[in-house]
Amino acid sequence: MPALPEVEAVCRRLRAEALGASILEARILRPGIAVPQKAAAIERALSGRTLRAVERRGKNILLRCSQDVTLRVHLRMTGNLYVVPDYRLRSATVRMALHLSGGRGVVFDDPRALGRVSLHADGELPSLLSAIGPEPLSAEFTPAAFLASARRSRKPAKLYLMDQASVAGLGNIYAAEALYQARIDPRKPMMRISPARLQTLHHSIVEVLRAAVESAVRAYAQPGRFTEAEAYPVAVYGREGEPCFRCGKAIRRIPQGGRSTYFCPHCQR
Repeated sequence: MPALPEVEAVCRRLRAEALGASILEARILRPGIAVPQKAAAIERALSGRTLRAVERRGKNILLRCSQDVTLRVHLRMTGNLYVVPDYRLRSATVRMALHLSGGRGVVFDDPRALGRVSLHADGELPSLLSAIGPEPLSAEFTPAAFLASARRSRKPAKLYLMDQASVAGLGNIYAAEALYQARIDPRKPMMRISPARLQTLHHSIVEVLRAAVESAVRAYAQPGRFTEAEAYPVAVYGREGEPCFRCGKAIRRIPQGGRSTYFCPHCQR
């Protein structure tokens, strides 16, 4: 699933290529992506508006349009949102297309059709997104705030980081990498981690995500599809049985919360 770095890369490119464009027509080619809203109602509401801002909240892409409405897009597992030079030329896996002025188009390409779109008045968004935790690359994500939240949680470290109410947008790969950098066992309850180690983990989260955003931007600039952490130099994720870069011991994989967690049992305690 695309995490914060990949979603941020999508937003940056949309800002560069589509900001200020008029939406001449909106077409939802697979109505199921808009449920429980009606696809036809979204199409009518978007037509004639201007794309005035592209924002990200957690893993949500917010296409803010004129007259105070926002199209919320969640990419889920295989979605991508990008500009094509000709609105008429789109692949069979495109689920939504916005016909822009000048003949271009913004397309929501999603082979597995798991992504979702919905339209909201701007005033609805604070309540709609209120359950999402602090943005880890924002000023609100301070060491003190992170420590206070972490010390109240009994969750294992990896599951805490994956909870979008704890930290916005931190996906499976980057959570594992941040814990490796901080030398923290992903199974350890957050409330049992010392304040000093939590400070280190806070720094690692920020450092990993900053590097991952830049790698995602580079990957997205290349032709074709791109995947999570495609250009990011992972230290543990996907390396089961391979030697740890620090100690040489074998990387281990365990299931956690229905996902795979990779870590070094020697370095991460």
